[in-house]
Amino acid sequence: MFQKSEKKPVTLITGYLGSGKTTLLNELLKMEELEGLALIVNDMGSVNIDASLVKKNKGLSADTTMVELQNGCICCTLQDAFMDQIDKLSKDKKITKIMVEASGISNPAAIAEGFLAYEERKRKSYVYLSSIVTVVDADRIYTEFLEGMEQNITSESVEGPDIINLVMDQIEFCNVVILNKCDLLEQEKKDKVKEMIHQLQTEADIIESIHGKVDPDVIFNGRKFDYEEVLQSSLLQKALDREHEMEAEGLHNYGITSFVFEEKKPFDRKRFMAFVEEDYPGELIRTKGYIWFADDDSYVQLFEQAGRNASVSKVSNWVASFTEKEQKEVFDQYPEVREEWDAVYGDRLNQIVFIGRGYNEETIRNKVRTCLTETK
Repeated sequence: MFQKSEKKPVTLITGYLGSGKTTLLNELLKMEELEGLALIVNDMGSVNIDASLVKKNKGLSADTTMVELQNGCICCTLQDAFMDQIDKLSKDKKITKIMVEASGISNPAAIAEGFLAYEERKRKSYVYLSSIVTVVDADRIYTEFLEGMEQNITSESVEGPDIINLVMDQIEFCNVVILNKCDLLEQEKKDKVKEMIHQLQTEADIIESIHGKVDPDVIFNGRKFDYEEVLQSSLLQKALDREHEMEAEGLHNYGITSFVFEEKKPFDRKRFMAFVEEDYPGELIRTKGYIWFADDDSYVQLFEQAGRNASVSKVSNWVASFTEKEQKEVFDQYPEVREEWDAVYGDRLNQIVFIGRGYNEETIRNKVRTCLTETK
């Protein structure tokens, strides 16, 4: 068995839906040395929105290896596929480190157990789990989850798997917590959130962040993940008990399902914003995707909704707005862009993943369709 110093480190980024995992990953890609880096991006939906957004990061090197795993979670339904990719990447001599963005409903304890099983199966292990980083939405924890979490922490019995238990699982099993969106809370409220986190995981470093901006050394050069240490310093046993009770379908035990809305025609900005602000279904926990408006065919707009918060923001340019020379460079680097190119719209596309519980899919699809229009 190799010593850790001889193995390739794997950094796992986890956290609940909308906490800011992809934002953190993109910020790290801007600051961290990318040579020898491999990325694995997991999305529970049938379309990997997070991977698409990472690809549009201008700081991403052409030499960076990216693997997309979608339509399931690497903690359960995709665990074997995930470890197969880890094994493959670990044997690539060009790769020196691996970063993984888990889906928003992944349980890091199960992922860590997958690594342990992998090491037991292999005669030689070329990788090790260097760090588990849980991204926490400070505002959402305070406004939506804090009371329920405190009840679960002090209760002698834990009810079946639910959203609060999932968020607790993610915080319990990590060695670094990125407390994101700290600009949305005053200090007294942040202190209450930190106090709750320390009850769940006494040893994890808690790093405050705004828009996912952190010092990369905190993640890559800090205290390394230790399975036994995390196990002893958390409320993990409850999480493991719940994990063992899960059925084969994994993510559906939390009552969460998803669907994808795709359409090439643009949105009318006023109608779309009215839908988001005045008629948005309360059953939706998280929505994420890229869209475009008829009054602006140059920019990719990122639409995100998490709990009570929703936003639309420019993230990059559509390749269709580039010069021919610039388009060719993109086609050479990402052939799939050319393969999916539309004669009228180019790469412009509305592609949104809706995630929630107890919603009526057809009703939501009809509401979204009414926001579409023709190009000007």
